[in-house]
Amino acid sequence: QVQLVESGGALVQVGDSLRLSCAVSGRTFSRYAMAWFRQAPGKEREFVAAISLSGGTTTLANSVKGRFTISRDNAKNTVYLQMNSLKPEDTAVYYCAARFATTSYFDKDYGYWGQGTQVTVSS
Repeated sequence: QVQLVESGGALVQVGDSLRLSCAVSGRTFSRYAMAWFRQAPGKEREFVAAISLSGGTTTLANSVKGRFTISRDNAKNTVYLQMNSLKPEDTAVYYCAARFATTSYFDKDYGYWGQGTQVTVSS
């Protein structure tokens, strides 16, 4: 079993930066591709970013390219989402997810999820 715990969510202002963290325990972290998804009120959960096992390949949603960065530290069993130039439309609950071996854009492909952390961007 894999356990994921997100942290770092907060209420921030437009243009601010925030870094989310997701601590993973239970299995060999380096065998799991990791991703961040988000869900805004009244909307479906959407893909934000994904990172390969080694961290060498990252994928970002078009809506966050140039502003967000995903990274991982396999020694610390942690994945990060650095969010810069935040906009009101980034307001959502952000979820960390793990999938054995390969990344995917689709939330249905991820078997392990954290509880989510709230990010609110105020104008």
